[in-house]
Amino acid sequence: MLSDEKRKLLGHFIRSHRERVIPDLQVRRRRTPGLRREELAARAGIGVTWCAWIEQGREVRVSAETLARLAVALALTPAERAYLFELGDRRDPDAPPTVSTSTAPEGVSALVEALPFPAYGLDRLWNACCWNAPAEHLFADWLGPGRQRNLLRYTFLERSVRSLLPDWEERARRLLAEFRADCARILNDADLAAFTADLCVESTLFAQEWEAQSVSAREGGLRDFIHPQDGVLSYRQHTFTAAERPDYKLVALIPSPG
Repeated sequence: MLSDEKRKLLGHFIRSHRERVIPDLQVRRRRTPGLRREELAARAGIGVTWCAWIEQGREVRVSAETLARLAVALALTPAERAYLFELGDRRDPDAPPTVSTSTAPEGVSALVEALPFPAYGLDRLWNACCWNAPAEHLFADWLGPGRQRNLLRYTFLERSVRSLLPDWEERARRLLAEFRADCARILNDADLAAFTADLCVESTLFAQEWEAQSVSAREGGLRDFIHPQDGVLSYRQHTFTAAERPDYKLVALIPSPG
């Protein structure tokens, strides 16, 4: 069930955009700007009372189908439609499928290359899509030549990680909890299902944690490493999401005295 604030925001958003729509039939005297509520209800194929309750922010459950009808009736732009479904806490049934690509957005790759400390970009399944030389040096068995590029496969399956990360198991559990939270918007993605199914077979720890369904926000903070050449290293991790492609992110590790 939506919170009171989200219901009010949803209702206000719909009313605001209803009042911007030019009516099909223009009349000289019209006190209501844009569409009347009954006109929007007719356009969307829903009841007038139901439409009123949604606009008033009442405690009702609005289906994805109803939101889709309202989006069409209000002639919302793609960005407005996405915002409508976000407010309604529903997945858009007509959302385009996620494009399977690991090509980093230009902004992410440019920043990664410009940073003097370890930095890398991740796609929606947390495959490395770009990285700089300091990151390759730190994660040689992940980002080095001829290596597979998925961060989760690297963390759960690469034996050398357990030496690189002094708190490997705790870090692996937290990483998977963060991944689960991050991929909530792509739960119907066939690539995600295949990816997690394979890892459940290959890693007992991954299978246990995936079944536990732990969820955590992507957090920064201190990250320690025991590098085979450089010894103990400490960094502060920061993660940024690309505005033009929110399914991509940039991760930067800033040297820290600990």
